[in-house]
Amino acid sequence: MNPLRVLTGITTTGTPHLGNYVGAIRPAVAASRNAGTDSFYFLADYHALIKCDEPARIQRSTLEIAASWLAAGLDPERVFFYRQSDIPEIPELTWLLACVTGKGLLNRAHAYKAAVDKNTAAGTEPDTDVTAGLFMYPVLMAADILMFKSHRIPVGRDQIQHIEMARDMAQSFNHLYGEHFAMPEAAIEESVATLPGLDGRKMSKSYDNTIPLFAPREQLRKLIAGIVTDSRAPGEPKDTEGSALFQIYQAFASAEETEALRSAYAEGIAWGDAKERLFERIDREVAPMRERYEALMADPARMEATLLAGAAKARQLATPFMAELRQAVGLRGLGAQAAAAGAARPAIKAALPSFKQYREKDGQFYFKLVDAKGHLLLQSAGFASPRDAGQAIARLQGEGKGALDGLADQLRPVPDVGRADIEAALQALKNAAEA
Repeated sequence: MNPLRVLTGITTTGTPHLGNYVGAIRPAVAASRNAGTDSFYFLADYHALIKCDEPARIQRSTLEIAASWLAAGLDPERVFFYRQSDIPEIPELTWLLACVTGKGLLNRAHAYKAAVDKNTAAGTEPDTDVTAGLFMYPVLMAADILMFKSHRIPVGRDQIQHIEMARDMAQSFNHLYGEHFAMPEAAIEESVATLPGLDGRKMSKSYDNTIPLFAPREQLRKLIAGIVTDSRAPGEPKDTEGSALFQIYQAFASAEETEALRSAYAEGIAWGDAKERLFERIDREVAPMRERYEALMADPARMEATLLAGAAKARQLATPFMAELRQAVGLRGLGAQAAAAGAARPAIKAALPSFKQYREKDGQFYFKLVDAKGHLLLQSAGFASPRDAGQAIARLQGEGKGALDGLADQLRPVPDVGRADIEAALQALKNAAEA
């Protein structure tokens, strides 16, 4: 059985902060130790170029982020840990995907629509200061995901659209050139904390309210002392609800420690004492990592070697897959392949039935099962989302004919096609997957 593939990227535009650690780095490092999972972690420096035109900042951020991941316990020997720009197959795949992606799909991207709305409100041209990089951002993100046939992408809710767009692009390519891409799924971790910053809003570089993850001890103490609190005096009971200080503490503390601070709030702990307790709790967890981080930051040559080794490991997957995709779209040599110039698919692809997923004008998502010659065997009803359609396909592929009755309400009969033909096709797909 093929391992689950999980992929995470961080854009190299800033210094990692406590929010990054709690929301992304710490849970991802823990997940990387799971058996039966291939984990991919990359530094998204191509993405950084979309929003940052400061070369020194991008270079520095790349070093800081790489060092942060390793200091937090990520083992580059167990995972695929690489810099995006060290994988030349990714921009090449971006172009292949761009050639099967409708402009209308990209018009609906949240970041692009937000830029257009901002310009419209300001009375300027809709595309003022909108670069092709911003517009094409979802295609590059899809290439990151699809290059390694990733199954699960941990993202925040604001990124779900990009995963759905990656699925749309994969489906368009598969429909034209055969089944090459896996269908990724967004993984929303509801339990992962989102930390408030110094001013109570979400901790973010955009708000300039962050606490750097590996700030020196005394700087960390000073920053925590600056967290906004209310004016209640020592001895007055204090509310944990809406308290940024309490929320940050809770993200680091055990259940017992959290309850102890909750009781202290009720008893009227002074804000200065609460902040000192928070500082000591964070520093207890961060201090050992800070020492490793500082050693890594002092040895950029070592970090460079680690990233290049990770890229070489990742390219062992990317290079042959890109060769397969080039062959599929017709970017082939003119010698031995000349006789096959008119063939639409390699013979190995044409030998099996296949599922085709698509979207109709009614906005619904459908799929069909066709035999090796393209004859329709099975037609679905409409689904509200590509994910629902994909899950039905996955069930048919995994369970074979056993899934037909359970999905009866989601399937539509095809004239002159018997159940035996459908069952035989599903069994052929199941056998191929298990081979």
